[in-house]
Amino acid sequence: MNLRLDSLTKISPFEWEIPPTFREDMRIPVRVFASEEILKDALSDNALLQAVNASTLPGMVDAVMVMPDVHQGYGFPIGGVAAANPINGVVSPGGIGYDINCGVRLLATRIHLKAAAGCLPELATAINLACPSGVGVGSDLRLSEEDLTEACVQGARWALGQGAASAEDIRRTEENGCLAGANPLKVSQRAMQRGKTQLGTLGAGNHFIEVNVVAEVFDDEAAQVMGLEKGNLAAQIHTGSRGFGHQVCTDYVRQLQDYVNRKKIQLPDRQLVYAPIDSQEGQDYLGAMRCAANFAFLNRQLLAHHLRRAFEAVLAGKVPDWYLTQVYDIAHNIGKFEEHLVEGKLIRLCVHRKGATRAFGPGSPGLPAEYLEIGQPVLVPGSMGTASWVLVGTETSMKRSFGSSCHGAGRVMSRSQAKREVRGENLLQQLEKDGIEIRAGSLRGLAEEAPEAYKDVDRVVDSVVGAGLARKVARLEPIIVIKG
Repeated sequence: MNLRLDSLTKISPFEWEIPPTFREDMRIPVRVFASEEILKDALSDNALLQAVNASTLPGMVDAVMVMPDVHQGYGFPIGGVAAANPINGVVSPGGIGYDINCGVRLLATRIHLKAAAGCLPELATAINLACPSGVGVGSDLRLSEEDLTEACVQGARWALGQGAASAEDIRRTEENGCLAGANPLKVSQRAMQRGKTQLGTLGAGNHFIEVNVVAEVFDDEAAQVMGLEKGNLAAQIHTGSRGFGHQVCTDYVRQLQDYVNRKKIQLPDRQLVYAPIDSQEGQDYLGAMRCAANFAFLNRQLLAHHLRRAFEAVLAGKVPDWYLTQVYDIAHNIGKFEEHLVEGKLIRLCVHRKGATRAFGPGSPGLPAEYLEIGQPVLVPGSMGTASWVLVGTETSMKRSFGSSCHGAGRVMSRSQAKREVRGENLLQQLEKDGIEIRAGSLRGLAEEAPEAYKDVDRVVDSVVGAGLARKVARLEPIIVIKG
């Protein structure tokens, strides 16, 4: 059955619903947060049908949520949120993704752009050298299996013992940089081998390190609390659990395919394999997934340490204060147990977020004390060479989307199509003409991430703001981009 615009019910200019009557196997509706223009674009692939498929899974509650950066993914759409009741619900690797805890870390500085303008080429080169990037690239950090096991359990906190983190870094990371319940015994030897050399590395694809300038501030109070000041530099790190997390997902997709075959479970899409949360299979996956999530939190922490070293090497003595202060670190692909109101009752749920970010409102448990009044920082990077956004979560997001928002611009063009239509050399020249220092592993890789391969991030942000899921704090523009 094909989805058309008239298949959806318009709730508001930025909220739509696919009712359970659309298809007889749906258990709950699908709720889409998008402008009509973005929604029409989303109907061009199977992303919304994937959301409909997700609504058929056992134990899912309220609605499957779809963010405006939605596009087709593996099983679930990228830009999807779904919550399962632990008593009768399921966990699905497709609802979390292969790059477990791909996420973004934002750091603020007191460095004005004018003070650092003459050092930007040198700074770009120093960051590129300090932060290894690319497919399969390893770091100088060589871990024993015992070390890696500890890192999987401790997450970002492991870096405290290595002098590579501060207490503030940990406090300003989602879940304090560590998911409880990680079980390294449920991680394959193949995943452990892949992970041994990859902590503190960036990877490739859409992963990046950027130095930005705070171009606009929309909420003075929130920006001040975060340490963001117009004209000053900031930095973003976007990466995840590398080959370690990919292998964890690969292993469990295979295992859960065997599970659904043994149980003779009929699925609308074989990529939606799952296991009941309270089953041994479900618990094994969750234990391994948490290891990968903790690996990713630590990976971004170590990259932040490398980034600080690069800033110190280039700017110490040239600016009054070179230090980068952590604003926040958030996950984009993760499954977590959280409490949310459903039909007036506070219920513990297993929330799948895939290509979506947590956006908890003011007063929410688990936020650092300084963010309790303003809400959780929400980090929305744009496509390469375009703006990124800093938002905060709202009370509405807690009521309408399990405290969730968009995670980026969202692709409109596959990587293969982008490489066919964009010449890396031309893109590099245009970005440099725009005043952006670029350090990239390959021109083909650069072409994959061309701005035209993504939606307009400003329009995406306007949709989540229009739907009340977040408020604008600041708009960032890139001046240095490091790509694998």
